[in-house]
Amino acid sequence: MPEVRAGDDLAKLIAAAEPGLVDGDILLVTSKIVSKAEGRVVRAADREAAIDAETVRVVARRGPLRIVENRQGLVMAAAGVDASNTPAGTVLLLPEDSDASARAIRDGLRDALGVRVGVVVTDTFGRPWRNGLTDVAIGAAGVRVLDDLRGGTDAYGNPLSATVVATADELASAGDLVKGKAEGLPVAVVRGLAHAVSADAESPGARALVRSAADDMFRLGTSEAIREAVTLRRTVREFTDDPVDPGAVRRAVAAAVTAPAPHHTTPWRFVLLESAGSRTRLLDAMRDAWIEDLRRDGKSEESIAKRVRRGDVLRNAPYLAVPCLVMDGSHTYGDERRDAAEREMFVVAAGAGVQNFLVALAGERLGSAWVSSTMFCRSVVREVLSLPSSWDPLGAVAVGHPAGAPRERGARDAEAFLTVR
Repeated sequence: MPEVRAGDDLAKLIAAAEPGLVDGDILLVTSKIVSKAEGRVVRAADREAAIDAETVRVVARRGPLRIVENRQGLVMAAAGVDASNTPAGTVLLLPEDSDASARAIRDGLRDALGVRVGVVVTDTFGRPWRNGLTDVAIGAAGVRVLDDLRGGTDAYGNPLSATVVATADELASAGDLVKGKAEGLPVAVVRGLAHAVSADAESPGARALVRSAADDMFRLGTSEAIREAVTLRRTVREFTDDPVDPGAVRRAVAAAVTAPAPHHTTPWRFVLLESAGSRTRLLDAMRDAWIEDLRRDGKSEESIAKRVRRGDVLRNAPYLAVPCLVMDGSHTYGDERRDAAEREMFVVAAGAGVQNFLVALAGERLGSAWVSSTMFCRSVVREVLSLPSSWDPLGAVAVGHPAGAPRERGARDAEAFLTVR
């Protein structure tokens, strides 16, 4: 094919190069020529700036390499911005809508040659867990991009319950074996797979291959996942009735006890209230103690009732955890100042454990609210939960599935919290 330029009609160029196309053929078209025909060549002395402009979310970053989600919803290196096979000082951006590009080529070939073909627009991707590059489908028209075999059986009669074949990707990678990367062959034709050509003019495009955020278990790189979990950690005060997976809470506890602590100690203990009865007994006893305190403070019954209602976040949660501080392994100096500092070290370590716990819960997609109330009636909590006298409750954590989306958190300028010397 000749060099493709902005405004060229790709269907006509392909028809001129291969006029013998027949019904049921599938064309694998390199995205580069689609981008060139659609004028997606831009001046960009700074490729990084072009990547920034095409990025909607950074998935992972290591040194200069960025894996991002781009404007087309594709997760790939450098947002698909390519500086190869394009004049110096320019870069190629991916087509704005590769499915629409594939439809235009399919329809153009039908008009030019009177044939019913499928079209797959391809691009080169790296892959998680695997070395090497391969071509995949980023746009498609008239092709069954996914072949759902669920409900069928294998050769031994076993039911297929999870087999959905990415047919369009398999076609794209096969075509790359013919086109190559440097042979100047931007289009390949697959013949003999007419069953993969869809008769439905509006069949789903390659967008159907992109896994949704809700189903993506590997949505972020390690450091990005940690930062997102910290950002996701919000105080949640309203929960659904859905049960909490005890295993998820235990995984959060496992993260909590990795926090730093003085003298190689383990100053954290977590009491998990998994039964409704245990939660009710604790909260009733805490409520009674709180009411007594408020009455001693001279609060009116109306004021007391309002305050008690505000504490319902714990009562409305389907799961409670009570983190406790233990001073095992602490040093006694016999000096008030140093002994106070020793306790502060343990309190800080326990707080770090609680923060780990809350962040890990967010990573499990569980909402939480840390409430300090158990700290004001420690003896009551110890008695109701039959805890050792050396355990100091550090509040309670309400855990559950959030009843709604969290409110936007106001931006905070980190510089306002810094002092540099």
